[in-house]
Amino acid sequence: MRNEMRLEFDSISANEAFARVTVAAFMTQMNPSMEEVADVKTAVSEAVTNAIIHGYLGEVHKIVITGEIEDDWLRITVEDKGTGIADIEKAMEPLYTTRPELERSGMGFLFMEAFMDEVQVESEPGKGTAVHMKKRIKSQEA
Repeated sequence: MRNEMRLEFDSISANEAFARVTVAAFMTQMNPSMEEVADVKTAVSEAVTNAIIHGYLGEVHKIVITGEIEDDWLRITVEDKGTGIADIEKAMEPLYTTRPELERSGMGFLFMEAFMDEVQVESEPGKGTAVHMKKRIKSQEA
């Protein structure tokens, strides 16, 4: 089975839940467990929140989520055209944050890595960031 989706929305915090639920609805055709759905929703939430807070610094621009199902793999990409990340390795360190005044924990990438099988980040300062996530879904029997 192969299927794709694309979702574009404004970078406002109210849309984080919309993005999370949309991706969850898309993946239901794979017959995932509730735990798998929760894992993906958490990872998407973290990636979208990072785009809103760090990518666009709270300004309203567009975030694009693409999803792909191929056999038992779910691939999700969350992309912004914001500030970008100068040092991806540093940004992915636990507790690292560029916005300590917002009382953020600096755990977003750690959560994404914990809940997904693979996380890759592409970024260029001044041009934006794409977070690519993959998860193998073990289809539940009806």
